[in-house]
Amino acid sequence: MTSFRRGVRLGIDVGRARVGVARCDPDGMLATPVETVARDDRAVARVREIATELEALEILVGLPLNLRGEDTASTVDAREFAAAIAAADAPPVRLVDERLSTVSAHAALRLSGRSQKRSRTIVDQVAAVVLLQQALEVEKSTGRPPGSPVPPVQEPI
Repeated sequence: MTSFRRGVRLGIDVGRARVGVARCDPDGMLATPVETVARDDRAVARVREIATELEALEILVGLPLNLRGEDTASTVDAREFAAAIAAADAPPVRLVDERLSTVSAHAALRLSGRSQKRSRTIVDQVAAVVLLQQALEVEKSTGRPPGSPVPPVQEPI
């Protein structure tokens, strides 16, 4: 039997204009949307506030690798955003593979009858739900935290 660390986790889908935020219950049964945060100079602070409000165990930031598992321009952006969260006195941050989470989110919204235009404001939240649910399943099946840790930035002395 594998062990699962009990606690609320946040899933973060980093986009150029918006950041989708999702959360799970302490037992990791269900990921649900929380908020779409504008991608501005307050985005990192808002994610940290949400983590504090929900007493998050950790923050899982989606890493949008290409289908071959290689970095893209979006991957670099996600890594930088994750590092900024880690430096903001937040709970531990981990990068998790989120290949196709946004594609899955668009498909789910289309199936629910939402037009692409009406989906724009929530697609990032849905993508965050998808990546968080996948990460929870990885931890439950392996007994290990998903992805890789993002070390807090050390200030030079």
